[in-house]
Amino acid sequence: MTIARLSLTDFRNHAAAELVAGPGLVALHGDNGAGKTNILEAISLLAPGRGLRRAALTEMVRDGAGGGFAVFAEVMAGEELAPVALGTGIEPAHPGRRIVRINGAAAAATALGEWLSILWLTPAMDRLFVESAGNRRRFLDRLVLALDPRHAQHGNRYEAALRARGKLLADLPNADAQWLASLEAQLAEHGAAMDAARQATLAALSSELAGQPDAPFARPVLTLIDSDGAPRAAAWTAEALKTLFAQRRRIDAAAGRATAGPHRDDLVAVHAATGRAAARCSTGEQKAMLLSLVLAHSDCVARRRGSRPILLLDEVAAHLDPMRRAALYDRLAGQGGQAWLTGTEAALFDAMPGPVTRFRVAGGRIARSG
Repeated sequence: MTIARLSLTDFRNHAAAELVAGPGLVALHGDNGAGKTNILEAISLLAPGRGLRRAALTEMVRDGAGGGFAVFAEVMAGEELAPVALGTGIEPAHPGRRIVRINGAAAAATALGEWLSILWLTPAMDRLFVESAGNRRRFLDRLVLALDPRHAQHGNRYEAALRARGKLLADLPNADAQWLASLEAQLAEHGAAMDAARQATLAALSSELAGQPDAPFARPVLTLIDSDGAPRAAAWTAEALKTLFAQRRRIDAAAGRATAGPHRDDLVAVHAATGRAAARCSTGEQKAMLLSLVLAHSDCVARRRGSRPILLLDEVAAHLDPMRRAALYDRLAGQGGQAWLTGTEAALFDAMPGPVTRFRVAGGRIARSG
């Protein structure tokens, strides 16, 4: 998967920008605030979801613009690497509605996953292992989505049914029992599909990680746990979930939320070499485990989908020592695919093996360099 051309219109601080890139490594350098991360965020919108910042659509519109923005890419994807035109954005008349077009035809945002898999690491993710379970679930779901584009549809429908069930439970014992049972059947169907996809992704990822060395990047051991902190032994069946939701109606009504189910699971990691929980590891070790995890997942996607995902690595190189930085570049170049990296100094990317496309970003302006 390769983005051959990227165009931005009124996106963040970019009034009108265009980048033409080749396969391999793409290096973006420039001062803080120049707009490097904005470029990565624009690319992340070419996959289902809210992008790497999870920002509201209206926040992405350039200050002083007319109220809309557009992101367009010409992508080489699929076995024959035929060009595909992907576009997304909002219009001033409908600022809260995201528009997606694939080869010029309107499409749902979830359809983007059929063409592109995109993974990213940003400085905001450095504390993933010590933050909320919700952040780790979203991270896991992005990994799943890269392998199973249908995962977003199941997740959206599960969340919609969960909200509707919560409103009905607020009226217990007067809630419509038949409608409640129907919603719980929907929750069970989509929850079981979500859980099966998560379990399959973790199994594939764990197998990939098991075959990798503990250095130069720390190797994590991953486990999915339930709301009680117990390791999940097997995937939920739809029937078991349906029973669970029915049995917990009064508990959930009293709590004001659904207290058990796939939406309450958590992803935990342990440093393979030391056996220490990731949450108790140093910041450097946590960053190394995240990087190791994303690189292994890239290998998983390549095996399962036949093409490597696009990697977005924001300010990752600056936080690695020279030995690990060189190891990262060699790994990225050796595995193929396209990876976009940002950094404040051009010198951070001097040791990159080719092919490399280099850009200097300054004040919303982008120019080829090197």
